[in-house]
Amino acid sequence: MPVVLTIAGSDSSGGAGIQADLKTFEAFGVFGCSAITVLTAQNSTGVQAIHPLPVPFVLAEIESVLSDFDVAAIKLGMLYNQEIIEAVAAIIKPLTIPVVLDPVCVSKAGSPLIQKEAIAALRDLCRVVTLSTPNQHEANRLFGYEGGEADLPAILLDHPAPVLIKHHATETMCADMFYSGAIKRVYVADLIDSTSVHGTGCSYSSAIAASLALGFDLDAAIRRSKQFITEAIRYAPAIGHGRGPINHKQGGIHLAERTLCHH
Repeated sequence: MPVVLTIAGSDSSGGAGIQADLKTFEAFGVFGCSAITVLTAQNSTGVQAIHPLPVPFVLAEIESVLSDFDVAAIKLGMLYNQEIIEAVAAIIKPLTIPVVLDPVCVSKAGSPLIQKEAIAALRDLCRVVTLSTPNQHEANRLFGYEGGEADLPAILLDHPAPVLIKHHATETMCADMFYSGAIKRVYVADLIDSTSVHGTGCSYSSAIAASLALGFDLDAAIRRSKQFITEAIRYAPAIGHGRGPINHKQGGIHLAERTLCHH
């Protein structure tokens, strides 16, 4: 069973962060390990408190896992401050395994999840990973992206690592835009009219990391992860008073059924 490590923040409500990552790993049939960077008090309505862990402890968590397990892929989530970002970057740069970065800047409820002075360090980290998966707001902060190919800034055109910009929605479809040098791809799925989208960014990037660990190439990893997220939103449990969590178990079940049909 492939091992995937998530390095991310904890969500006390269980819908996002490492909790969502581990649920996703379970749904994809990989073994999940975790290194917590930040503790948060949050729920479906927002983030009430943030407590970053000391950098030496974060590093001890990561090194403990890497020294014992043959980790096949890494997912990076909420890193919060410059010190944690730079410390994590120093560990992953020499690695040859896939690393998927969800460059977390703001929650679905609008709560800031990164210190302002850490944006430059996060932008640098995007340059050395296998794939980064910002939403449109994060892509704007990181790259000056304004929503269309015609507005694509030079910083992204010259970006050395692939970028998947999420959530370009029409009335019926939800599209994600992939850019890697001269290569452009569009990943499309049904638009599900739902407020239960808490943790979709975390889970999407975790699904891609899990798929890469299972041996899928990047294109296939994104496609199956997009389908997983769509079904997880479709069958969301409708709990909480704000943006509720998705249904990782049902997303995994429908992914397995789809895979069997293709075979």
